[in-house]
Amino acid sequence: MGLILDSSVLIAAERERLNWIGWQETLRNESQFITVITLSELWHGWHKAQSQEQRARRERFIRSIETRFPILGIGVAEARVHARLWSELSSAGQLIGAHDLLIAAITLTHGHRLATLNRSEFSRVPELEILEMGSFVRE
Repeated sequence: MGLILDSSVLIAAERERLNWIGWQETLRNESQFITVITLSELWHGWHKAQSQEQRARRERFIRSIETRFPILGIGVAEARVHARLWSELSSAGQLIGAHDLLIAAITLTHGHRLATLNRSEFSRVPELEILEMGSFVRE
C-alpha cells in the first residue's frame, strides 16, 4: 500500500502551512505518489500566478514534485472504478467534484491511501482510506 498526495497537501506545503518534514518522518519511507490530476491542478495554479516571482517559485516547486513522486494516470481500470464511484455517489446524492472523483478512483484502483486536507469532500467515498493530517497543518 502506498500514499497518494492530493493537491491540497502539496499547496499547503508550498505555502509553508504544513510541517512537511515532521509529517514525512511519520510516513517511514511509505511509497508516495501523485496523480496526473493533481499535477494538472498544480500547473493550473502556475498559470494563475499573480507575479513573475510567484510564477517562478511555483514552477520550481512543481518541477521538484514531478521529479520526486511517481505520477499515476488514468487507464481502463481507473475509468471503470471512476464510473462505478460516479454512479454510486450520484445515486446517493453525495457526488463530489469531478477532479476529486478522478483522484479517488485512481487511489482506489491502486489500493493506496489518500493524504488530503479536503476531508469533507473525499470522506463521501466510503471505501477510500484518508490519512489524518490535522496535527501537521499550521494555521
